[in-house]
Amino acid sequence: MSSNGAGKLLSEYRKGLRPKLDERNRLIIPTLDIIVALKPKWVIFENVPNMKNTVILDENDRLVNIIDYIKERLGNEYVGNAEVVDAADYGIPQNRKRLITIFTRSEIGKEFFELTNSFIPETTHSQNGENGKKKWVTLRNAIFGLPELDARKGKEKNEAFHELHFVNILDDKKYTWVKYAAEGDSAFNNQCINPECGFQGNRRHGATIDKKDGINKYNKDTPLYCEKCGSLLPRPYTIDKKTGEKRIMKGYVSAYKRMKWDEPASTLTQNFQYACSDNKLHPEQNRVLSIYEATIIQSISDYDYSFKINGKLAKTGVIRDIIGESVPPKLIDIICRNILLIESGEHKKLKNAYKQLSLL
Repeated sequence: MSSNGAGKLLSEYRKGLRPKLDERNRLIIPTLDIIVALKPKWVIFENVPNMKNTVILDENDRLVNIIDYIKERLGNEYVGNAEVVDAADYGIPQNRKRLITIFTRSEIGKEFFELTNSFIPETTHSQNGENGKKKWVTLRNAIFGLPELDARKGKEKNEAFHELHFVNILDDKKYTWVKYAAEGDSAFNNQCINPECGFQGNRRHGATIDKKDGINKYNKDTPLYCEKCGSLLPRPYTIDKKTGEKRIMKGYVSAYKRMKWDEPASTLTQNFQYACSDNKLHPEQNRVLSIYEATIIQSISDYDYSFKINGKLAKTGVIRDIIGESVPPKLIDIICRNILLIESGEHKKLKNAYKQLSLL
């Protein structure tokens, strides 16, 4: 939810109207009931960045920002805050921004927080590798050279390589759209494939800001037929049930879009194995990501893992949901190792260094 959205809800609430809220966000209430009862030394929450602006109706039917609610419930015994981090900044081959909220009642932790105002470890990577950091780990670094797959029957899996290296089969129509999409581009921008024409200047798809509501909306005038020869373009389309007429499919330029080899992957979601999902097509092969490739991008493959239950592989949908909803384990590993380092008292060296600098 944007800050504007949160402001609108507050305005409705003050007018005596009961705003529409996602009831799932109120799960923080029983979660904090447990935390307050058990009083753990450290508490870590993870969610989408916009959670920072989310409001809930608390147990007293009071509209409150969720981060403020956490602080209120934990009281003065805990210190901490919420910060947005990008997994790519820690050597994970994926741009995945998450809101990490950490609080502690540890005396050593409190001392560290007073010194740094953060429990988030220093980043190790950056886009260009400046200030002594390594460059982001790209898709090329992560999955280039794996056995090829194709979204055609008989070529969609390679179980001899890995049981999770498989993709969905695409029908002829979708396969054509995907086939002509260039690296880093969407099938909505495919150009004429008529061998007698081959015109490459057809208007591209895009989005514009609606003047009335300020919402970014996809263009509705994207051509489906070549503007030079009139041939059907290999762009996503639907067929009108009443007229039988083909029309451009509703969708943003991020749909049916190939990723780029030399960038981290975009954020994996539960729908990463669907061609229409945001920016999830393989950079050059005619397919989406395999489940196995997703475990690499999510850093799951860095650890001893299994998706088997009683010796049987879980359903694909379940595995896909787990990957899409999970936090990259490497990110949590780095955060928890940093907490252990704080608890070891290593930060006191930093504190002494600051003292020395203040005397200069």
